Amino acid sequence: MLVELRVENLLLIERAELRLAPGLNVLTGETGAGKTVLANALDLLLGGRSRAGIVRPGAHEAYVEGVFELPPGMAEGLGGPLSELLGAGDGLQERELVLARRVRSDGRTRALVNGRTAAVGDLRALGSALLRFYAQHEHRSLTLAGAQLAILDSRCGPEQAGRLRACADAHGRVRELERSLEQLEATRAGRDRELELLEFEIAEIDELAPDPEEHERMLATRERLRSLDSLLAAGGAAAGWLLGEDASGGAPGGGGDDGPGAAQLVAQASGALAGVEGVDPALDALAERLRALALETRELGYELGGYCEHAADGGRELAGGSSSWTLEELEERLGAVERLVRKHGGTIEAVHEYGRTARVLRDELSAARASAGGVEQQLKSARGDLERQVRGLRKARRAAAGPFAQDVSAQLATLAMPHACFEVELSGCEPSGDGADAVEFLIAPNPGVPGGPVREIASGGELSRVMLAILSVAQGREAGITIVFDEVDAGIGGHTARAVGTRLRELARGCQVVCITHLPQIASLAERHFSIVKQAGPQETLTEVRELAEEEVVEELTRMLGAEGGQDGARRHAEALMRAA
Repeated sequence: MLVELRVENLLLIERAELRLAPGLNVLTGETGAGKTVLANALDLLLGGRSRAGIVRPGAHEAYVEGVFELPPGMAEGLGGPLSELLGAGDGLQERELVLARRVRSDGRTRALVNGRTAAVGDLRALGSALLRFYAQHEHRSLTLAGAQLAILDSRCGPEQAGRLRACADAHGRVRELERSLEQLEATRAGRDRELELLEFEIAEIDELAPDPEEHERMLATRERLRSLDSLLAAGGAAAGWLLGEDASGGAPGGGGDDGPGAAQLVAQASGALAGVEGVDPALDALAERLRALALETRELGYELGGYCEHAADGGRELAGGSSSWTLEELEERLGAVERLVRKHGGTIEAVHEYGRTARVLRDELSAARASAGGVEQQLKSARGDLERQVRGLRKARRAAAGPFAQDVSAQLATLAMPHACFEVELSGCEPSGDGADAVEFLIAPNPGVPGGPVREIASGGELSRVMLAILSVAQGREAGITIVFDEVDAGIGGHTARAVGTRLRELARGCQVVCITHLPQIASLAERHFSIVKQAGPQETLTEVRELAEEEVVEELTRMLGAEGGQDGARRHAEALMRAA
C-alpha cells in the first residue's frame, strides 16, 4: 500500500506530506483548492507524461515521492530487470519500495527507484503493480468497447493473459503472411515477365555457347572467305606460271598457259646437264640441286592447282582446322555472337558471367513463384491456429460473463440501485489480437424499463456507480494494492452518496483506497481525512495539504454541507454522519 506521499513545488503546492492509512483515505477541499494537483502527482509517480508549467513558478524543479509497503509475495514476484534495478540488500528485502520523479522547469525529468536512477518505464511497470489510478471522468471509459472487453478478460482467470498473448501472436502471424502474399501477388505479373525474359536469354546463351578461341578462328576464317576471289586468282596464276600448258584444265586466272611453265623449263635445264654427269663433281652437285628444284617446282604447281580447285568447290577448311563453315554460316554465327556480346557486357567472358547471374535469378524467381503456393498453405494453417485461439478466448469469456454480470448486479444493489439488471452481451466481430468478440455492457436501471448499452442508458451518476460496482468485482480481490479515485462520486448525492461511501469502505477492507471527494457522506467514512486549502497571498497563491484531527473532520464536514462551523444544524448533521460511520 501507499504509506507516504511527498510533493514539492508542483503547481500550487510548495510542500506537502501525506501519511496514508490502510483502508479508506479521503482528500477534500473547496473547488479550485488544488485537489487535482495530487492526482497529477500520482500520475507522475506512475510514469505519466509531464507537461509544461507543472513546476511551481519560481522553483527550479518539482519532486514527487511515494513510499510503498509491498504486500506479501509481491517482492519475490518483481524478478528480472526490476529485481536487478532494486538490487540485493535494498528496500526490497525490507518490503518497502520508494518511487520518485523529478521534473525540471525546462521539462526534463528523472525517475528514481529506491534512490537509484531508473527509466520512466520502470516507474510505470512498478507503479502499475502497486496502484490503480482512476482519474476524473474515468467512468466514461466504461462506454468504450475495448475497456469493456479488458474488464471481462480480467474476470477470466490468470490463464486468460496467456490466451491473449497466444491470440495476439497468431493474429500477428496471419497479418504477416497476408502481407507477404499480397506482395507476391502484386509482383506476380512482373515476376513472370522477368522470368520469361531470363529463360529466353539463358537459352540464347546456351544455344550459341560462345568460346573465345573458336571465335578467334572464326574471325580468321571469315577474313579468308571474304578474300576468296583474290586467293583463287593469285593461286591460279601461280600454278599457271609453274605448270604452263600442263596445268589441269588451266587454273583460274593462270598465266603462261600457251607455253611451257617454270617446272618444264627447270626440267629442261636439268636434262641439259645429264649428258656430262660424272665428269666434274662440282657440276654434278649443281645438277643434283637442279633435279630437286624441278621436282619441287612441279609438286608446288600441282598443290597450288589443288588449292584452287578445293577453294572453288566451297571454300571450306581454309583455316586449316577441323571446323567446316561457309561464309554465309560464319557471318550468321559471328553476327549472333556479336549481338550477344553487345547485349551482355562487351566480351564473351561477360556473356558467360551474365548467364551465371541469370540462372541464379531465374532460380530465385522460380522459387518465389513456388513460394506463393507455400505462403497460401502457411496462411491457411495460421488462420486455423488463430481460429483455435479465438475459440479459446470466447469460451472463457462466455463462462465468465454470467457470473460477472450477477456479481455486478449484486454490487449495484448495495449502491442504491436495487432493481438494476446488469448483463454482458457477447457478439462476433473481425478477428484481431484480442480475439473475435465484441463486448457490450447492458443495464436496465429500473424494473419495467427496457435495458440497453451502458453508454446510452446510464446517467452520469449511474455510470459512477456501475464503475465502482465493476471495480469492486474486478479489483476487490487484489489485496495489498492501492486504488485511487479522483471524484468517482460525480453526479450523485443524498442516500446514493452514502451507499457509494459504504461500498468504498467495504472495498477498502481488502485494499487501500484513496478517494478525492466533495461529498460529506463519503468523507465521513474515512479512516484518515486530509484537507486541501488554497491560501492566496499578495505575491503568490499556495495550496496546503494537512491531515485532520477528529474535531477538524467535523468542521470540514460542516463546510462540505454548505454551512459555516457556527451553524448548529449543519454541525449536528456532520456529527451524525460521524456517528453513523
